[in-house]
Amino acid sequence: MQHCSPEQLALAALHEDLPAADAAHLETCATCRAEVASLQRAVDALAVPSMAAPGPAVPPPARVWDAIAAATGASTAPQPEAVLAGTAAAPPAAEPGPAPAPDGARTAGADVVPLPRSRPSRRWLAVAAALLVGGVVGAGAVAVTRGQDAGVVIAETALAPLDDDGSSGRAEVRDRDGAGRVLEVDLDAPELDDGYYEVWLLQADAQRMVQVGVVHRGATVLPLPDGIDLGAYPLVDVSKEPLDGVPTHSGVSVARGELET
Repeated sequence: MQHCSPEQLALAALHEDLPAADAAHLETCATCRAEVASLQRAVDALAVPSMAAPGPAVPPPARVWDAIAAATGASTAPQPEAVLAGTAAAPPAAEPGPAPAPDGARTAGADVVPLPRSRPSRRWLAVAAALLVGGVVGAGAVAVTRGQDAGVVIAETALAPLDDDGSSGRAEVRDRDGAGRVLEVDLDAPELDDGYYEVWLLQADAQRMVQVGVVHRGATVLPLPDGIDLGAYPLVDVSKEPLDGVPTHSGVSVARGELET
């Protein structure tokens, strides 16, 4: 079986249209769908303003260059201004070295050591491609553009606030004929400087939950997991998540509502 290429998996994680053959394969291949799902969380996180915004330039610690010099035998270092500005600067004059050795001879202290070249795994190629494309899209990387094949509303709910910040909103499940179901969340909540919002589907007793994806102020549209039973998971929950890399629910819910068909 010919799986989708890492580049196509990355585009799928960004919810871009794929060539017909790749789209058809993705519909039937659990392996490729799992790969796309694993990439989507990282891609969606790029839309969190605090993660997408560039930070100030930070010079690398001296030990970074020391390690490079030790490994390569270099005797000069880059100018600090060039490191911070990200531009090339004229290097200091190199110290005189020994004359070139005749062909076949080796000069003391100048042995060339070939470094092993490992082949990157298919997964990491996909991650790199996703982040590269996500970097171009930047904070505009929303799961599905609003208004694109909007579909028919099959369930909806108001999202009532659960904490003091007064977050609220509305959620609708839409059936896009032949293209699956999506959850559209229109969220009215404060901007977060140290975290992001995420939406979940919960059982009525809130004992089990299914992660849907990252949401933002305003409208966000996310594909629903294949086969999810809305009767078994009727609660739409919006949580406040810290930037700690932990994929589980933080336990801090800011808004919630029960879907009605």
